Amino acid sequence: MNHPVLNAVPRTDTTKGELNTLRREGKIPAVVYGGGQAAKPIAFDAKEFRQTVMGLGESAIITIQVGKEKIQAFVRERQRDTLSGDILHVDFLEVLKDRILKAKVSLHAVGTPIGVKDGGILETPAHEIEVECLPGDLPEKIEFDISGLAANHSVHVRDLPAMKGVKVLTSPELVIAAVKFAKAEAVVEVAAAAAVPGAPAAPGAAPAAAGAAPAPGAAAAAAPAAGKKEEKK
Repeated sequence: MNHPVLNAVPRTDTTKGELNTLRREGKIPAVVYGGGQAAKPIAFDAKEFRQTVMGLGESAIITIQVGKEKIQAFVRERQRDTLSGDILHVDFLEVLKDRILKAKVSLHAVGTPIGVKDGGILETPAHEIEVECLPGDLPEKIEFDISGLAANHSVHVRDLPAMKGVKVLTSPELVIAAVKFAKAEAVVEVAAAAAVPGAPAAPGAAPAAAGAAPAPGAAAAAAPAAGKKEEKK
């Protein structure tokens, strides 16, 4: 699998002043950890880094080109300026091609569900799952089709397409997409039903207010009863 490439250079500067100088020049200082070796201080162009990682999940593998050396690594942590939001420093975690790793991969739903076309609302409660595989088999993202998803139906982790060499660690029962009808629509339907003469009352509906006009025929039924009471007098 081809991974995005980020060009970098080794660095030896460690003082605060030297790091600030790098940032003013449009570069980002970073450190690569792991791989069974000592940490590697590097630096790279800030603009190129943004373009390289744009649209990638946090667990996506990046190939860092340092001279003739190629390092495959994850972005483990980004330090940002609290005011400007600019990236001040990046920590990478190197991965080895023959060592199984665990990572979280982002989910991407594809298509417009049938249930949404019928007035439902799409919900995606889960946006990533955890997998276990070799670095070369790690997908950048997992796409799944939801175009056939009807209202009041859902998609679970178990419904995802099989991936060669990838073991899914997340529970297969986890819901990752569902189409539901809005509660507001249900209230409107109940109100419309209550307005139809002879329609059954909605559950929890309030009883008729005291003094309300009697139903048709109620006055006629009450008249004979009143007459009988007068005859007894």
